[in-house]
Amino acid sequence: MQNEGKIGEDIACEYLEMLHYKILKRNFRTRLGEIDIIAKDKKDLVFVEVKYGSADAYMRVDGKKFEKIVYTAEKFIKDYGALGSKRYRIDVISVSKDGTVDHFIDIASEFS
Repeated sequence: MQNEGKIGEDIACEYLEMLHYKILKRNFRTRLGEIDIIAKDKKDLVFVEVKYGSADAYMRVDGKKFEKIVYTAEKFIKDYGALGSKRYRIDVISVSKDGTVDHFIDIASEFS
């Protein structure tokens, strides 16, 4: 399972780099959570949760998981600063086993 997760993250990083995102960090961990990819998209700091598996893998990001991502993102900003970003957002990238990538940008509205 861990190897599959890494495969999904590698594909997601390649996808983001193709879109000219700058990958800043992978697998940032705190005591309450982990963020798979931290990237910069123009002036936005982007915290990316990667789900690998079936086409609807992104649906595994529920309210509890979202709260953990927010906490971990805030911890990153506290520790490292906003790195020149005006705002931050949380994206989900779903990578299916056939390599199809679905990118869900700024998912906060799904949980408000």
